[in-house]
Amino acid sequence: MPLEFVQPRSLDEALAVKAARPEAVPLAGGTDVMVELNFDRRRPPALLDLTHVAELRGWAEIDGRLRVGAGVTYADLTGERSGDGALPRRLPGLALAARTVGSPQIRNRGTIGGNLGSASPAGDCHPSLLAAGAQVEVASVRGVRLIAIDDFFTGVKRNSVAPDELISAVWISPPAGPEQFAKIGTRNAMVIAVAAFGLALHPDRKAVGAGIGSAAPTPVRAGEAEEFLSRALTDSGLWDSRLAPLPAPVLAEFGALVSGAARPIDDVRGTAGYRRRSLAVLARRTLTWAWQEYCAGEQGGKAWSW
Repeated sequence: MPLEFVQPRSLDEALAVKAARPEAVPLAGGTDVMVELNFDRRRPPALLDLTHVAELRGWAEIDGRLRVGAGVTYADLTGERSGDGALPRRLPGLALAARTVGSPQIRNRGTIGGNLGSASPAGDCHPSLLAAGAQVEVASVRGVRLIAIDDFFTGVKRNSVAPDELISAVWISPPAGPEQFAKIGTRNAMVIAVAAFGLALHPDRKAVGAGIGSAAPTPVRAGEAEEFLSRALTDSGLWDSRLAPLPAPVLAEFGALVSGAARPIDDVRGTAGYRRRSLAVLARRTLTWAWQEYCAGEQGGKAWSW
């Protein structure tokens, strides 16, 4: 059966096609879909090319939150494409994650919507989106709905987007404190993460966000670690005093709880034990870096306040 290629020019047209052809696979940057096609792992009856849908590109601040279009690329998130640092300054956790993705060519093509649509446990944007408490906007001819990032991933490479829906944007509140991201792989660049971790400090509400990637069937939050660290910083008055360094027992327990939140497996990239150990190290390191930023009143090298 020949592969049909559909190229809508507007979001309304794309949603109409998806309603009529729910089996059509969305194609954004193609960095995941084309690999599956080339290796014959997937043979859909139709591809829905979204690269000419202008409504999916760009970002804006609306009522104090950032709406980032699904067609925004990794290069947009890092500022590589435009040279404009506005978006990476507003979303430093996502910018850090995007910088670790593939090569410049991949970052120019791959999109945040495509990363979410693939729903890979190793997706680089996912830990930072979990830590930030993002919402995913999906659209169809039936209307628009928001899905909490905690409810978005439903299984290995599965998500809660309905067959007639398209991911249209991500909603994120600008961080009130530092964000960090780190991953470990078999080499320093152009690698799928063996384990990844995203951290966000929310001093305005004395809360912590912690997201884990590549160490469970889906990206997951480290809820107990979040609650422990928030409580430890509150009870000790550290949110207000901003004393550094953090006590070693706090760092150690936070790392242990992050490690314990993972549900890793052994595979060709690493063992479950290695992933757990790596996450504990990544959690301690990112917390140390974020806390240093918080105490210095800096974010991404710039002074900031809340």
